[in-house]
This record gives sequence, C-alpha cells and structure tokens, in this order.
Amino acid sequence: MNKPFWHIIVNPVAGHGKGRQIWQQMEPILQEMGFAYTVAFTEHKGHALRLVDDAVLRGCRYLMAVGGDGTNHEIANGLLLQPHAPARDIAYALMPAGTGNDWARTHGIPSDPRTRLTRLQNPETIFQDAGLAHFETENGPSKRYFINVAGMAYDGFIGQQLQRRPARNKMEYLLFVGKYLFQYQLSKAAIRFNGQRVEDYFYTINVGLCKYSGGGMQLTPHAIPDDGLFALTFARKLSKLEVLLQTPRFYAGTLLEHPKVEGWQSARIEVDHLPGEPPTLLEADGEYLGHTPVVFELLEAAIQVVL
Repeated sequence: MNKPFWHIIVNPVAGHGKGRQIWQQMEPILQEMGFAYTVAFTEHKGHALRLVDDAVLRGCRYLMAVGGDGTNHEIANGLLLQPHAPARDIAYALMPAGTGNDWARTHGIPSDPRTRLTRLQNPETIFQDAGLAHFETENGPSKRYFINVAGMAYDGFIGQQLQRRPARNKMEYLLFVGKYLFQYQLSKAAIRFNGQRVEDYFYTINVGLCKYSGGGMQLTPHAIPDDGLFALTFARKLSKLEVLLQTPRFYAGTLLEHPKVEGWQSARIEVDHLPGEPPTLLEADGEYLGHTPVVFELLEAAIQVVL
C-alpha cells in the first residue's frame, strides 16, 4: 500500500501562537518518520477555506490541519464547500493546537505531536455528521457548516463578545463567561423540532454533533457524532446566581438533570425570536455568525475523520 501524501495547513496564530510552536515540533518528526507532505500557512481569517479548495483541486485526498477549533471550523467549511471532490473522499486529520481543542477531545485525538503522527502512520477513519446553519446577518441571509456545537441565546452573546476580544486561555474564557453573564438580557424565542414548538425565555440553546465546547463544557452531553441526529439542549429562564451555581454541571455532563434544562434529538431544528423581541444570537464551533431566524439541517456521514 502506498503511503498517503498529506497536504498540511498550519494556522501559526492558533492558540495565541501555539500553532507555530506545534509545527516547529512536528516538522522534524514528519521527516524522521518518512511522511510525504506539502505545507501551507494561513495568513488571515478565512484563508483556510481557499487553501482547502486549492489543495483538493490539485488532487489532495489526505488533508491535515494544525490549529484549534476555529481552524477546524474553517477546514470543515472548506471541505464541504469545495466542488472538486466529495468531502467524504478526503481523509481529514487535525493536529490540535488551539485553546479549547473541544472537537479533538470528543474524538480522543492526542495533542502531543509525536503521538499524533505515530497514529497517522496507520490511519483509522470514521465518517462524522455535519450541520448546516441558515441564519440572518446585517448583510442578509447566510449559511455556514459546523461539525461540533452551535450555541444560541447566551452562547451567541458570548461568541459575539469574544469576536471582539478572544480569550487567551481556558481560565480567561471562564472569567469572560461570568463577566458577560451580568450583561446579557434574556429574550423570548421559539424552538421547533420533531413536530414540537417550545416558546419561552431561554438562557441557552445548543445544537450539537459532539459533546464538548467552551474548553471542556458538556452542553450537549447526549451528542453522538455519527448517529444522524443533532443533540438539542435548551435551558429555560434561570436567575444569574442559579446559572453560576450550575457551572459544575457544565463540566460533569449532568446538565440535563436540572429541572429547567431539557435534552432532545432531532435532524432538523428551527429557532426564531418572537414579534417585538430582539433577535437571538448564534455562534457555531466558537465562531460568531449572526442571528435568528435560524434553521439547522443535518448532513449524515459528511466528512471522513482520521482519528
């Protein structure tokens, strides 16, 4: 069997410079292990989409990224948007180099470069579902793919704030979550799924393909990446003190045990704000996108993931 020829896309500023450091560790190991590869570096936000398109056009069928959840989000969109080959035909491997590395945590992908590259010498793959979110922006309707978790209400508000000032580490992210909690104002929204319509004031609405987000939180603990369904979690109106007191549940995977939190599964979910209410904000894979009305569609077995 011929060795895979990898095209590697490195985000050098991922994890506040961790991407560059990881690449510097990886490069001699790649050569030592006899990997065949080419490499390209992202230069600005959104650049990875173009690099993926160029690579697949040139015949790339083994793609590796060095970066965090934001890089992972761009790579997934690049794979699913490019017209040159089915995304399923391209084996995609992530070398985690971000702040949270939540998607890698779900798949048990190691963050040590030598361990990761050793595993890639005999690659094992699975096919993971993807989500497609249709939403509104200041410039009109838009859409984006995601492969981890999309968050709305308070999560969307945090995403919007962090777009202006990203957290440098997990501790700072948690501090921001507490800080912005006291700035956030609940609004009323409606969620439609499985023939149901739930209308209320929501603190959070999460649509997940994987379990982890926000640096290890389990807001969709019932998510399975390849079951053909989204995991839906929503929390009804809670006091700000109650939200803070429930923080341990976010990490323990017991959030759904709270009486005001519900968990469901569905292949299509719609969220909209009510007349007279402000739009409900949306982020996906940690990237702020826009606001309601939002429609989530599921694409089964959309990408080939190298574990």
